Order: sequence, then C-alpha cells, then structure tokens
Amino acid sequence: MSRIVITGVGSISAAGRSAAETVDAALEGRSAIAPIESFDVSAWPRRHGGEIKDYNAAQLAGDRKVLKLIRRSDVLGLFAANQAIAEAGFARHRETLDEEGNVAFSEGTACYVGSGGGAFNVNYEYFPLMAQSGEDMKAFGHDLASTVNPMWLLRALPNNVLCHVGIRHGIKGPNGCITNHTTSGMLAVIESAQSIRDGEATRAVAAGHDAPVEPQQVLYYHRCGLMAQDAIRPFDASRDGSLLGEGAAALILETEASARERDADILGEYLGGGDASEGLGLLALSADGEGAARAIRAALDDAGITTGDVGMIVAHGNGTPQSDASEAAALRSVFGTAMPPVTAFKWVTGHPLAASGILDVTLGLEAARRGVAPGIATLETLDAACKGLRASRDTQPTTSDIVLTLCRGFGGTNAAVIVRAIR
Repeated sequence: MSRIVITGVGSISAAGRSAAETVDAALEGRSAIAPIESFDVSAWPRRHGGEIKDYNAAQLAGDRKVLKLIRRSDVLGLFAANQAIAEAGFARHRETLDEEGNVAFSEGTACYVGSGGGAFNVNYEYFPLMAQSGEDMKAFGHDLASTVNPMWLLRALPNNVLCHVGIRHGIKGPNGCITNHTTSGMLAVIESAQSIRDGEATRAVAAGHDAPVEPQQVLYYHRCGLMAQDAIRPFDASRDGSLLGEGAAALILETEASARERDADILGEYLGGGDASEGLGLLALSADGEGAARAIRAALDDAGITTGDVGMIVAHGNGTPQSDASEAAALRSVFGTAMPPVTAFKWVTGHPLAASGILDVTLGLEAARRGVAPGIATLETLDAACKGLRASRDTQPTTSDIVLTLCRGFGGTNAAVIVRAIR
C-alpha cells in the first residue's frame, strides 16, 4: 500500500492563526479562553469562551464577495483550507501542467469537510419579526421577505466550506460533508485517507470548522451541566466542565508518489484511523471508556503498529468530569502502564466542537515535529479517577514521532487518528 503523506496544514483558533502559534501558546502556558465579547454575558451564569479576536471576515475568507453567502464558521473553514492548500503548493504545481494535466489534477483531488451542521445564530434575524408579529402568522409571512436576508438559506448550508473550496481551487474529485458532532473533522481526515487508499483520489483536502460561541449554544451546554466556570482543567481533581471555542483546521493528504512528483515538502504521514460508537444515549458515556478504547484499537490495527510505537497521545481532554474519567479508563485499558506522554489542547483554545478532532491532529503533528508533548498548565492535581495518565503541567519529550489523537462527541461517538511527524 502506498504511503499517505501530509503536505499542507492549516489551522486557526483563539490562540493563533497557525498550528505553530497555538502550540507556542500551549508551551508558554497561555490560554486564549477569556470573557466572551461577541454578545452581552454580564448576566449569564457562564461567561467565558475561546473567541478569535481581531476577526476580519474578508481577510480570513480571502474573498469579500463570498461573505454574503457564508457564516462565521465557514469563514474559519475557508481560511484553514486555503492555508493548507497554499502550503501544499497546489497552485504553483498546476501552473506547470497543461490543460489535460489540470483536468486530471482536478478530478484526482478529493475534499471532505467536517461541519457543525449549522448554528443557532443564522436564525436570529427572525426574532424581531416574530416578537412583532406575535401569533399573527399571516403578518409574519407578509413581512418575512422584506425582513430576512434572502441569502439566509445559503448561509445556513452545512456544506458551504466543501462547496467554496471546490469552486475556488478547482477540486472535482470525491467529496463529502460530514456532520457528526465533535468527531466531524476527525472523520473528514479518515474519509480522505480512505478515498486515497481505495484509488478514488490521488490527494485530498480534509477540513473541519465550527464557531459555537453564540448565545443559544452557551446556554444549552450550560443547562446540560457541561460548562465550566472560567477554565478547562483536563484530568484535574477540580475540573468542572468545558468551554466552547471557535476554530478550524485542514490537512492535505496525498500519495507519497504524488508528493514526490510535485517536489512537495512532506510534513508527516497518515498511518491510520478508527471510530466506534457506544450507543448508550445522546449524553451518556460508558464509565470504562470501552467505545474510545475500541476506536483507539481500530486505529492501531489500521496503522499496523503497536501501543509501544506511539510517542505521544493528544487526548480529547474536554474537562467534563465523566468524559475525562472515562477517557483515562480507555487509555489505561489500551496502553496499561507503558503509556506515552499525554497532552491536550482545549484548555488553550476552548472546545471547537466539529473542528476539535482535526484541530488537535494539526496541533499534535506540530508538537511532535518539535519532539515535545506540551504541558497542561491548568492541571494542578491529577484526579484519582484519571490515575495512570502520563499527563503533566510540564512539557515532556515525546518517545517517538508517532502521535495518536482521540476525539469524542455526543451520541457516544469516538474517533482516533494516528500520524507520524516528519521533521
């Protein structure tokens, strides 16, 4: 089987506009979680999140004209995908191809995007008219067209990033939009790799994006008992929940032969992926972490490696008591006492839901290329339920160039991806 290599990476979070900037923040112990500024939270029970500051939609999207058709989450996804494609050198290579070669390149390039499936805030412009109309639906319908943006439907589509990446870069191969809560971006990576393995594509753009820091999301997650007071403290005895964050990430995967032909820089190698469902309920988690353990074992089998080959684990580490404890149980069941260093990044960025898995893959790859597992600065005392985890406040050296990243979501979904860093 031909090796699948990584030739481009894009990343944006509250902590930086590249994987390198976010990893720098982690190594320096800097969290980007802060009081929310995009709406008034002065009377809210939970007031913190990971917002991207100095947000300039036109600059991030790279095309002012497209802004009337997309939402904030899409802007972040386009930024990450464009960044990864630029780093991979697609445009430069295509300039060397004739018409027939460009057609082959377009049709041989896949694109899979993990999306949050929409956000409540696309519906907010309905609220004033609803309040004004009361129960008079005839009046509501009469004034609707003059009140609500006619582009509402287009801006609400979950596959906007998939569409606009294909349009802008002439990508015409296999494609798909995945909306599976937190594991969406991670599954986009796995599907991209499988498309290449199956010979459906020579290369693929995998991306994930989400911007969940908005009123209803914050309120509903709080009412589910999932929101922390002011910080995410993965695996700590005092952890009290998670906090939402904005973000997006993208990877360019391609056959090694394709990368060598283009003389592209190779940043890493995709080794394998796995996913599994616990099937217990929307919020229920198995205390022994069996679903996460099955996803990890599936990824190891897919990669053809053993637990001893893994040099660092990027944990989901969302800071909620049950998730962290069951994740620790899963890692203990798979790795036992020979566990490699464990790190996590949501304490830095907030939890970007659909983007979290793929964002963590890009951050883990960057950290592994430096040979380090960044410390978790909010980890004061490892909780007894998380014993055995090699997690620390201090930066640890990796034990190999191979990184396993774990991602978990509502509905008992679990996904894992394994990559090898190439320095």
